[in-house]
Amino acid sequence: MKVVHYDKVELEDVNIEGAKGAKIRWLIAQKDGAPNFAMRMFEVEPGGHTPFHEHEWEHEMYILYGKGAVVTERGDIPFGVNDVLYIDPKMKHSFKNTGEDTLRFLCLVPHKQPETKKSMNPFADEEANDC
Repeated sequence: MKVVHYDKVELEDVNIEGAKGAKIRWLIAQKDGAPNFAMRMFEVEPGGHTPFHEHEWEHEMYILYGKGAVVTERGDIPFGVNDVLYIDPKMKHSFKNTGEDTLRFLCLVPHKQPETKKSMNPFADEEANDC
């Protein structure tokens, strides 16, 4: 079990190429004994952004403060306080602050990469669907 005020968790720079003015707090992580998911809080300065990237896992996010946009290959999608976001696996994305205040959001991700879905039909070959 862990109970701590968020501001007691270290605020670290996001030191990944392509990031600008982005910081992270690992609120709940494997080091806390969480077996499946990490809860992170990002803080992005006005004009800042996370790197444009993709990965095998999804993101679930909750916007706490500020306003911004998800940058995708299909364009920018604006968001604001109390919005909830879901980012698909393998979707190229970045989060940018479009406001005048620090953008603050929660982001939940799995510790492990997801396993490839296997057919639930024991009689199906590799090309059959799960009907």
